Amino acid sequence: MARKKIENLSFEEALKELETIVDQLEKGELNLEDSMSIFERGLALSQVSQEKLKDAEQKVQILMQRQEKSALETFESNEL
Repeated sequence: MARKKIENLSFEEALKELETIVDQLEKGELNLEDSMSIFERGLALSQVSQEKLKDAEQKVQILMQRQEKSALETFESNEL
């Protein structure tokens, strides 16, 4: 099965693949060349995942700042 390019993976897909890589490396059943190959992919997955998290955090901060700048409105309840 062909692997997707790392930059095309969703955050969740990248994490799932990273978990699979960790499991494979922990089992210790791969030869050195295969271990190094998936370790390298794991590092790239980790980096891309961290960047996606950072981008999401920045978006949340921007949205929160926009919310803080909005004028507060008076809440009127119709309850008696």
